[in-house]
Amino acid sequence: MKNLNYEKLNTFIDSDVIKPFYDIRLAQLELAKLSTISKRKNPYLFKAKNIEMAGDLAKSILDAFLSSQEETIFGDLMENLAIHVCEEVFNGKKAEEKKYRSVDLIFERDNKTYIVGIKSGPNWGNSDQINTMKRNFRIAKKLLRAELNKTNIISVNGCIYGRDNKPHKVSKNPDLSYHKICGQSFWDLISGDEQLYKKIIQPLGKEAKKRDEVFKELYIKKINEMTREVVELFYTKDNLDWDKVIDYVSKK
Repeated sequence: MKNLNYEKLNTFIDSDVIKPFYDIRLAQLELAKLSTISKRKNPYLFKAKNIEMAGDLAKSILDAFLSSQEETIFGDLMENLAIHVCEEVFNGKKAEEKKYRSVDLIFERDNKTYIVGIKSGPNWGNSDQINTMKRNFRIAKKLLRAELNKTNIISVNGCIYGRDNKPHKVSKNPDLSYHKICGQSFWDLISGDEQLYKKIIQPLGKEAKKRDEVFKELYIKKINEMTREVVELFYTKDNLDWDKVIDYVSKK
């Protein structure tokens, strides 16, 4: 086990988490067109919110489009951060995707081999998806035993945030049992630092503040552009015509 270099960690967060996150968000914002994204969103939901102003509709459509992408994008980048941390401290390795399905990280700690599938939060999947993960954990254990002669292997569903008060998920077949380790416990597991879950907040916020100013400038321009389009496409006289909205999205 090595100590984590927090100065280098902060640099990694800037270059490999915040920068790509805002680069992707900016690229999506630049490419966003009302004619495209409005047809991917539920117009009945916007009507149920009693939206009647052009600017409110434009903002709701754009925000729904952006937010639907952000959770996945940021989750993937935080997964990379977790793997980086574990690599620095425990010489952890990113798992081969085709070989170890449902496994993102493999590392040794305290004479145990951990296979970890990383998710953003604890409420990530239905029963079928969880069962698939469990079966893939079992296959990964079999491969590690056969190829590397590993015996004490712990399966972990690691969650970047959240908590689970009953982390040990026991199955009749021990190879289908796993541990759901979330939030503070997850970051502690991969780093040996039980306060890391708080320490990463400061550099995330510092770098985000600098880059968010550029994003907000383009965001405001895009809202104004889409508001003009909403008026042109969906207004009759001075009122938002919901028949036009529904036809635009759904008419044959």
